[in-house]
Amino acid sequence: MTIIRRDGAVWRVAPAEPVGPLDTFFARLRALAKGGKVALGIDCPIGLPRAYAALHVTAQDFPAFLKSIPRSGVFWSVAATLAEIAPASPFYPARGVRGMTRVSHAQALGLTDAAALCRICDLATPHRPAGAPLFWTLGANQSGKAAISAWRDLLGPALRGPNPPRLWPFDGGFTSLLGHDEVVIAETYPAEALRQLGLIPAGSKRRQSDRAAYAPGLRAAMARLGAVPDAATLESVATGFSADSAGEDRFDCLLGALCVLSVVTGQRPDTVPDDPWVRHWEGWVLGQACNKMQEQN
Repeated sequence: MTIIRRDGAVWRVAPAEPVGPLDTFFARLRALAKGGKVALGIDCPIGLPRAYAALHVTAQDFPAFLKSIPRSGVFWSVAATLAEIAPASPFYPARGVRGMTRVSHAQALGLTDAAALCRICDLATPHRPAGAPLFWTLGANQSGKAAISAWRDLLGPALRGPNPPRLWPFDGGFTSLLGHDEVVIAETYPAEALRQLGLIPAGSKRRQSDRAAYAPGLRAAMARLGAVPDAATLESVATGFSADSAGEDRFDCLLGALCVLSVVTGQRPDTVPDDPWVRHWEGWVLGQACNKMQEQN
Protein backbone atom coordinates (compact mmCIF):
# COMPACT_ATOMS: atom_id res chain seq x y z
CA MET A 1 0.00 0.00 0.00
CA THR A 2 1.01 3.59 -0.62
CA ILE A 3 -0.02 6.17 1.98
CA ILE A 4 -0.45 9.87 1.19
CA ARG A 5 -1.00 12.17 4.16
CA ARG A 6 -2.16 15.76 4.15
CA ASP A 7 0.36 18.18 5.64
CA GLY A 8 -0.95 21.72 5.52
CA ALA A 9 -1.22 22.75 1.89
CA VAL A 10 0.63 19.71 0.50
CA TRP A 11 0.26 15.95 0.47
CA ARG A 12 3.20 13.81 1.60
CA VAL A 13 3.78 10.65 -0.41
CA ALA A 14 5.52 7.77 1.34
CA PRO A 15 6.99 4.71 -0.43
CA ALA A 16 4.94 1.55 -0.71
CA GLU A 17 4.92 -0.72 2.32
CA PRO A 18 3.39 -4.11 3.19
CA VAL A 19 -0.29 -4.04 4.12
CA GLY A 20 0.33 -6.21 7.18
CA PRO A 21 -2.29 -8.29 9.04
CA LEU A 22 -5.71 -7.71 7.52
CA ASP A 23 -7.59 -8.13 10.80
CA THR A 24 -5.94 -4.96 12.15
CA PHE A 25 -5.71 -3.06 8.86
CA PHE A 26 -8.51 -0.54 9.39
CA ALA A 27 -7.57 0.06 13.01
CA ARG A 28 -4.02 0.88 11.91
CA LEU A 29 -5.23 3.23 9.18
CA ARG A 30 -7.45 5.06 11.66
CA ALA A 31 -4.54 5.36 14.05
CA LEU A 32 -2.32 6.79 11.30
CA ALA A 33 -5.05 9.28 10.40
CA LYS A 34 -5.11 10.56 14.01
CA GLY A 35 -8.77 11.39 13.87
CA GLY A 36 -8.75 12.43 10.22
CA LYS A 37 -10.55 10.83 7.31
CA VAL A 38 -9.26 7.82 5.39
CA ALA A 39 -9.91 7.63 1.64
CA LEU A 40 -8.91 4.13 0.57
CA GLY A 41 -8.58 2.83 -2.97
CA ILE A 42 -8.43 -0.95 -3.45
CA ASP A 43 -7.23 -2.63 -6.64
CA CYS A 44 -9.92 -5.28 -6.89
CA PRO A 45 -13.52 -5.51 -8.11
CA ILE A 46 -16.06 -4.13 -5.63
CA GLY A 47 -19.44 -5.21 -6.99
CA LEU A 48 -21.25 -8.03 -8.81
CA PRO A 49 -22.27 -8.35 -12.47
CA ARG A 50 -25.92 -7.38 -12.78
CA ALA A 51 -26.86 -10.58 -14.63
CA TYR A 52 -25.50 -12.74 -11.82
CA ALA A 53 -27.05 -10.57 -9.10
CA ALA A 54 -30.46 -10.52 -10.78
CA LEU A 55 -30.55 -14.28 -11.17
CA HIS A 56 -28.89 -15.56 -8.02
CA VAL A 57 -28.80 -12.97 -5.20
CA THR A 58 -31.60 -12.02 -2.80
CA ALA A 59 -29.77 -9.41 -0.69
CA GLN A 60 -30.81 -5.77 -1.06
CA ASP A 61 -27.46 -4.58 -2.45
CA PHE A 62 -23.79 -5.50 -2.76
CA PRO A 63 -22.71 -4.47 0.78
CA ALA A 64 -25.55 -6.57 2.22
CA PHE A 65 -24.48 -9.46 0.00
CA LEU A 66 -20.88 -9.23 1.25
CA LYS A 67 -22.01 -9.22 4.86
CA SER A 68 -24.14 -12.31 4.24
CA ILE A 69 -21.30 -14.52 2.95
CA PRO A 70 -19.49 -16.31 5.81
CA ARG A 71 -15.71 -16.15 5.87
CA SER A 72 -15.49 -19.91 5.55
CA GLY A 73 -17.73 -21.47 2.94
CA VAL A 74 -18.06 -22.86 -0.55
CA PHE A 75 -18.45 -19.42 -2.17
CA TRP A 76 -14.69 -18.81 -1.84
CA SER A 77 -13.64 -22.10 -3.41
CA VAL A 78 -12.48 -22.07 -7.03
CA ALA A 79 -14.11 -24.67 -9.25
CA ALA A 80 -11.72 -27.02 -11.02
CA THR A 81 -14.31 -28.21 -13.57
CA LEU A 82 -17.48 -26.84 -15.12
CA ALA A 83 -19.47 -29.40 -13.14
CA GLU A 84 -18.29 -27.79 -9.89
CA ILE A 85 -19.52 -24.31 -10.86
CA ALA A 86 -22.70 -23.20 -9.13
CA PRO A 87 -24.34 -19.89 -8.17
CA ALA A 88 -22.99 -20.41 -4.66
CA SER A 89 -19.53 -21.29 -6.05
CA PRO A 90 -19.00 -19.01 -9.08
CA PHE A 91 -15.19 -18.67 -9.28
CA TYR A 92 -13.43 -20.63 -12.05
CA PRO A 93 -11.03 -22.19 -13.06
CA ALA A 94 -8.68 -23.57 -10.40
CA ARG A 95 -6.22 -24.53 -13.15
CA GLY A 96 -5.91 -24.57 -16.90
CA VAL A 97 -8.14 -27.16 -18.58
CA ARG A 98 -8.22 -27.87 -22.31
CA GLY A 99 -11.31 -26.49 -23.98
CA MET A 100 -12.38 -24.21 -21.14
CA THR A 101 -13.98 -20.94 -22.21
CA ARG A 102 -15.60 -17.96 -20.56
CA VAL A 103 -18.78 -18.77 -22.48
CA SER A 104 -19.01 -22.19 -20.83
CA HIS A 105 -18.27 -20.55 -17.48
CA ALA A 106 -21.16 -18.15 -17.99
CA GLN A 107 -23.53 -20.89 -19.11
CA ALA A 108 -22.68 -22.98 -16.05
CA LEU A 109 -23.94 -20.04 -13.98
CA GLY A 110 -27.15 -19.85 -15.99
CA LEU A 111 -26.01 -16.73 -17.87
CA THR A 112 -26.45 -16.16 -21.58
CA ASP A 113 -22.92 -15.36 -22.70
CA ALA A 114 -19.43 -14.33 -21.54
CA ALA A 115 -20.39 -10.65 -21.53
CA ALA A 116 -22.85 -11.38 -18.71
CA LEU A 117 -19.86 -12.14 -16.46
CA CYS A 118 -18.72 -8.51 -16.71
CA ARG A 119 -19.83 -5.37 -14.96
CA ILE A 120 -20.42 -2.27 -17.06
CA CYS A 121 -17.30 -0.60 -15.64
CA ASP A 122 -15.24 -3.58 -16.85
CA LEU A 123 -16.02 -2.82 -20.49
CA ALA A 124 -13.40 -1.27 -22.74
CA THR A 125 -13.36 2.52 -22.90
CA PRO A 126 -11.82 4.88 -25.46
CA HIS A 127 -8.86 5.14 -23.08
CA ARG A 128 -8.15 1.56 -21.99
CA PRO A 129 -8.90 -2.08 -22.86
CA ALA A 130 -11.53 -4.14 -21.10
CA GLY A 131 -10.94 -5.51 -17.64
CA ALA A 132 -11.30 -9.19 -16.81
CA PRO A 133 -14.63 -10.77 -15.79
CA LEU A 134 -15.08 -10.83 -12.02
CA PHE A 135 -15.25 -14.58 -11.36
CA TRP A 136 -12.41 -15.61 -13.73
CA THR A 137 -9.28 -16.71 -11.82
CA LEU A 138 -6.74 -17.85 -14.42
CA GLY A 139 -3.96 -15.96 -16.20
CA ALA A 140 -2.40 -12.53 -15.94
CA ASN A 141 -5.59 -10.70 -16.92
CA GLN A 142 -7.78 -11.91 -14.07
CA SER A 143 -9.17 -10.30 -10.93
CA GLY A 144 -11.06 -13.19 -9.35
CA LYS A 145 -8.33 -14.12 -6.87
CA ALA A 146 -8.00 -10.52 -5.71
CA ALA A 147 -11.76 -10.38 -5.19
CA ILE A 148 -11.72 -13.57 -3.12
CA SER A 149 -8.93 -12.30 -0.87
CA ALA A 150 -10.29 -8.78 -0.43
CA TRP A 151 -13.93 -9.75 0.05
CA ARG A 152 -13.33 -12.74 2.32
CA ASP A 153 -10.47 -11.48 4.46
CA LEU A 154 -10.86 -7.68 4.49
CA LEU A 155 -14.15 -6.17 3.38
CA GLY A 156 -16.59 -8.80 4.61
CA PRO A 157 -15.23 -8.96 8.17
CA ALA A 158 -14.98 -5.15 8.33
CA LEU A 159 -18.57 -4.67 7.18
CA ARG A 160 -19.77 -7.15 9.79
CA GLY A 161 -17.73 -5.43 12.51
CA PRO A 162 -18.73 -2.77 15.04
CA ASN A 163 -17.23 0.18 13.11
CA PRO A 164 -17.73 -0.64 9.42
CA PRO A 165 -16.21 1.40 6.59
CA ARG A 166 -18.40 2.84 3.85
CA LEU A 167 -18.30 1.52 0.29
CA TRP A 168 -18.51 3.85 -2.69
CA PRO A 169 -20.76 4.19 -4.66
CA PHE A 170 -23.22 1.96 -2.79
CA ASP A 171 -23.35 4.19 0.29
CA GLY A 172 -23.26 7.53 -1.55
CA GLY A 173 -20.87 9.93 -3.25
CA PHE A 174 -17.18 9.52 -2.46
CA THR A 175 -16.44 13.08 -1.39
CA SER A 176 -19.73 13.43 0.48
CA LEU A 177 -19.06 10.21 2.39
CA LEU A 178 -15.64 11.56 3.38
CA GLY A 179 -17.43 14.45 5.01
CA HIS A 180 -19.27 12.14 7.39
CA ASP A 181 -17.30 8.91 7.76
CA GLU A 182 -13.74 8.19 8.73
CA VAL A 183 -13.04 5.33 6.27
CA VAL A 184 -14.44 5.36 2.74
CA ILE A 185 -13.42 2.65 0.25
CA ALA A 186 -13.49 2.83 -3.54
CA GLU A 187 -12.39 0.54 -6.33
CA THR A 188 -9.33 1.68 -8.27
CA TYR A 189 -7.89 0.13 -11.41
CA PRO A 190 -4.21 0.72 -12.29
CA ALA A 191 -4.82 0.64 -16.05
CA GLU A 192 -7.50 3.31 -15.61
CA ALA A 193 -5.45 5.34 -13.10
CA LEU A 194 -2.48 5.37 -15.48
CA ARG A 195 -4.53 7.14 -18.10
CA GLN A 196 -6.30 9.40 -15.62
CA LEU A 197 -2.89 10.70 -14.58
CA GLY A 198 -2.03 11.54 -18.19
CA LEU A 199 0.52 8.74 -18.60
CA ILE A 200 0.76 7.03 -21.97
CA PRO A 201 1.08 3.23 -21.66
CA ALA A 202 4.30 1.88 -23.16
CA GLY A 203 6.04 -1.44 -22.79
CA SER A 204 5.14 -3.73 -19.91
CA LYS A 205 4.77 -2.56 -16.32
CA ARG A 206 6.10 -5.97 -15.31
CA ARG A 207 9.57 -4.84 -16.46
CA GLN A 208 11.58 -2.58 -14.17
CA SER A 209 13.03 -0.57 -17.05
CA ASP A 210 9.56 0.14 -18.46
CA ARG A 211 8.30 1.23 -15.04
CA ALA A 212 11.30 3.52 -14.68
CA ALA A 213 10.36 5.18 -17.99
CA TYR A 214 7.22 6.51 -16.30
CA ALA A 215 9.28 8.48 -13.75
CA PRO A 216 9.03 11.92 -15.44
CA GLY A 217 5.28 11.52 -15.92
CA LEU A 218 4.73 10.37 -12.35
CA ARG A 219 6.71 13.29 -10.95
CA ALA A 220 4.69 15.69 -13.11
CA ALA A 221 1.41 14.11 -11.99
CA MET A 222 2.39 14.42 -8.33
CA ALA A 223 3.33 18.06 -8.85
CA ARG A 224 -0.09 18.80 -10.40
CA LEU A 225 -1.79 17.24 -7.39
CA GLY A 226 0.31 19.09 -4.82
CA ALA A 227 1.80 15.74 -3.77
CA VAL A 228 5.34 15.85 -2.39
CA PRO A 229 7.21 12.52 -2.47
CA ASP A 230 9.88 11.88 0.14
CA ALA A 231 13.39 10.89 -0.87
CA ALA A 232 12.68 7.16 -0.69
CA THR A 233 9.61 7.53 -2.91
CA LEU A 234 11.54 9.57 -5.46
CA GLU A 235 14.26 6.92 -5.58
CA SER A 236 11.67 4.17 -5.97
CA VAL A 237 10.01 6.02 -8.86
CA ALA A 238 13.34 6.74 -10.56
CA THR A 239 14.53 3.13 -10.34
CA GLY A 240 11.30 1.52 -11.52
CA PHE A 241 10.17 0.41 -8.04
CA SER A 242 13.04 -2.09 -7.75
CA ALA A 243 13.74 -5.33 -9.55
CA ASP A 244 12.05 -7.79 -7.20
CA SER A 245 8.70 -9.48 -7.86
CA ALA A 246 6.80 -6.81 -5.89
CA GLY A 247 7.96 -3.97 -8.14
CA GLU A 248 4.79 -3.99 -10.24
CA ASP A 249 2.69 -3.99 -7.06
CA ARG A 250 4.52 -0.91 -5.76
CA PHE A 251 3.95 0.82 -9.10
CA ASP A 252 0.24 -0.02 -9.04
CA CYS A 253 -0.03 1.18 -5.42
CA LEU A 254 1.24 4.62 -6.31
CA LEU A 255 -1.07 4.84 -9.33
CA GLY A 256 -4.07 3.93 -7.18
CA ALA A 257 -3.16 6.34 -4.39
CA LEU A 258 -2.73 9.21 -6.85
CA CYS A 259 -6.06 8.31 -8.45
CA VAL A 260 -7.75 8.66 -5.05
CA LEU A 261 -5.93 11.92 -4.41
CA SER A 262 -7.05 13.34 -7.76
CA VAL A 263 -10.68 12.78 -6.71
CA VAL A 264 -10.17 14.06 -3.15
CA THR A 265 -8.62 17.27 -4.51
CA GLY A 266 -11.37 17.73 -7.11
CA GLN A 267 -9.21 17.20 -10.19
CA ARG A 268 -11.24 14.10 -11.15
CA PRO A 269 -14.97 13.56 -10.59
CA ASP A 270 -16.48 10.92 -8.35
CA THR A 271 -19.47 10.63 -10.65
CA VAL A 272 -21.27 7.35 -11.35
CA PRO A 273 -23.69 6.51 -14.18
CA ASP A 274 -27.32 7.15 -13.29
CA ASP A 275 -28.07 3.45 -13.28
CA PRO A 276 -29.59 1.64 -10.26
CA TRP A 277 -27.68 -1.53 -11.10
CA VAL A 278 -24.37 0.36 -10.95
CA ARG A 279 -25.25 2.19 -7.73
CA HIS A 280 -26.56 -0.86 -5.88
CA TRP A 281 -24.79 -3.88 -7.35
CA GLU A 282 -22.04 -3.41 -9.89
CA GLY A 283 -20.12 -0.47 -8.45
CA TRP A 284 -17.77 1.71 -10.45
CA VAL A 285 -14.07 2.55 -10.85
CA LEU A 286 -13.10 5.75 -9.06
CA GLY A 287 -12.49 8.65 -11.43
CA GLN A 288 -13.66 6.74 -14.50
CA ALA A 289 -15.83 8.59 -17.01
CA CYS A 290 -18.86 6.85 -18.50
CA ASN A 291 -18.72 6.26 -22.25
CA LYS A 292 -21.61 5.73 -24.65
CA MET A 293 -21.22 1.95 -24.74
CA GLN A 294 -21.50 1.81 -20.96
CA GLU A 295 -24.47 4.19 -20.92
CA GLN A 296 -26.31 2.01 -23.44
CA ASN A 297 -25.82 -1.06 -21.27
